[in-house]
Amino acid sequence: MTQPAETSPAPPRIDRTAADAQQRSAGWCMDRQTSALVPTMGALHEGHLALVRAARERADRVVVSIFVNPTQFAPTEDFASYPRDHDTDLAKLAALGVDAVFMPETADMYPAGFATTIAVAGPGEGLETDFRPTHFQGVATVVAKLLLATQPDIAIFGEKDYQQLMVIRRMVADLAIPVRIDGFATVRESDGLALSSRNAYLTPGERETAPVLHRALQTAAQAITTGGNPAQALDAARAALADAGFAVDYVELRNAETLDVVTNPAAEPLRLLAAARLGKTRLIDNIAV
Repeated sequence: MTQPAETSPAPPRIDRTAADAQQRSAGWCMDRQTSALVPTMGALHEGHLALVRAARERADRVVVSIFVNPTQFAPTEDFASYPRDHDTDLAKLAALGVDAVFMPETADMYPAGFATTIAVAGPGEGLETDFRPTHFQGVATVVAKLLLATQPDIAIFGEKDYQQLMVIRRMVADLAIPVRIDGFATVRESDGLALSSRNAYLTPGERETAPVLHRALQTAAQAITTGGNPAQALDAARAALADAGFAVDYVELRNAETLDVVTNPAAEPLRLLAAARLGKTRLIDNIAV
């Protein structure tokens, strides 16, 4: 008996302009279908795909954006070399049944004469901005544009970029953008390293060392949870990272809801956040305490 031929999943619709994405969204809305957006810069890994699966569970339709946003990169950062593999990305998204992909060109997102950006404060002050001063201005501006273009009911962001998640939640609340922002737990390798497109930059030796970042945070969290002095726990984490060969940007304990400096550890929700460089690769991570 002849077996039926396997059918390949239908490729997602590709929208190249905001007008195309808005038209598609309006059609879903007229059909009373909800939609969820997963914003990405491409170079998709299992962390991104986990967000896509979560989106599928939460909405009728799923749209993924792929756009390497130049305004969130400093002049000395890796915009030109950031991993790009759109064909592989689209194949992965098709396999998951993604309905649409928003893939604008830079000239469409930032046309000639573009002059409006979003300034962020609150959770966008300190930590990353101590080292990347304009980063969240670029992030907030592009995310607002992506939300306006795709008009989702839900947008899902990974908790690996925890400060980014808090910035976006604050922006959406402050600007009354009608979308629900969902966080999704960091997806990790078996040794604890948070998945990131930039992990591809690590040499084999650096890849063996990289999980020290997560372990240092776990050790600090355990010390704080069991009544240890937070300042001493942070100092120990920084020392462990330096001993392993990291150049530490920050290891900080913050209020998990506001990212304010913690004044009463026993009474506040707590989050440990860290960023450190290993060779040419900058790694970030965070965990709840």
